[in-house]
This record gives sequence, C-alpha cells and structure tokens, in this order.
Amino acid sequence: MAAVVVDYDAGNLMSVRRACREVGLAAEISGDPQRIRAAPRIIFPGVGAAGSAMRSLTASGVGEALADAFRSGTPILGICLGLQISLDHSEEGGCGSGTRTLGLLPGRVRRFRLDDPALKVPHMGWNAVRVVRPHPVLAGIEARDEFYFVHAYKPVPARRADVLAESVYEGVFCSALGCANYVATQFHPEKSGRAGLRLLARFAEWDGRA
Repeated sequence: MAAVVVDYDAGNLMSVRRACREVGLAAEISGDPQRIRAAPRIIFPGVGAAGSAMRSLTASGVGEALADAFRSGTPILGICLGLQISLDHSEEGGCGSGTRTLGLLPGRVRRFRLDDPALKVPHMGWNAVRVVRPHPVLAGIEARDEFYFVHAYKPVPARRADVLAESVYEGVFCSALGCANYVATQFHPEKSGRAGLRLLARFAEWDGRA
C-alpha cells in the first residue's frame, strides 16, 4: 500500500506521514504534479489560508494534477484545508470577495458565525462525529469516538448526498463529505488518536468506490 501526501506549502505533512506509517501505508510527500497524477492514492491535507493555498496550487500545477487524479478515479482523502479548497468557493481571503477554489465537488466554505459568547472561533479541540451516510472510510466510527478539529470556516456542500458526517458547534455542520473516489474530513485524523488511525487504515484499503 502506498500514497502520495500532497505538498503545497500548507503544513502538517510530517504528522500525516507518521500516522500513515503507523497503519502500514507507505507515504511519500511530493509537490510534483506528475508524481501526484501517477499516485495509487492521494492524501490532500492542509492548514492555513485558502487564498495562499490556491496561489501555491495554481502556480505549481498541483491543483490541476489533483483535478486530473480525481477525474481518473484515484482514491483521494482530503483533510481540513484540503477539504475546504476542494469545494467551489471559500469566504476566506480575496479582499472581501473570498477565494475561488478547486471545485472538485460543488459547494462553499463559510466562516463560523456564533451567537453563544462561550464558544470561540476557531473551533478547536475534540468533538464527536455522527455518520449520516455510510462510507467505507468512515465505517466503524462509534458515538463515543471523538476527533480533533481546528478551523474557523466550515464546508457547506451544495448536494446533501455529498454529506457523509456531521458535528455540532452551536449548530450542525458538515464534518466529512465525499463523492465517487473522493472523501474528506474537516477534522484531522492524523491528530485524532486511535479513532483517526482506524480511519487512515480504512482509507489505505479503500478502492475508491463508495
């Protein structure tokens, strides 16, 4: 089993690679578009801002390579910022107009707007994840499992069918989504202990079919 972890100057690559090794998935970090196109499976992680991430993806050709891999059926796992910039548009960046993103799946990313003064943005820490549509990568998640989140923006998929799991932070938000050979989590499986490792192990075995 092998995967390419996409390098586009958006952080947390080493922790993803270490977690992959824990579950027996050989992970190579690469920002080479051709290597990404040829990968047997892809992990698309990220922390940081949508605008700078998109500038890097566009300048390097990695964004186009990811789109090609998606169209070809390669199993892809998006994580956190990787999930967000896989949708069409993010409210983050762009001098108020937001940022046009990759558009692998239709939808938008919106900032948390909370009424409860006890809740802070970003949403940071452990939270439960409720699976609302079965998926091989999310199989086995139980009600007692919690995953680690750190994000100020939340995904809003355009199609309800793409929502795989939800979490609650004042209101309900999408915490995992997917379509065809693409699956993504707003939380960080590589920072989520045993539950996160189980998810990565399932991705390592997934054939890209939901």
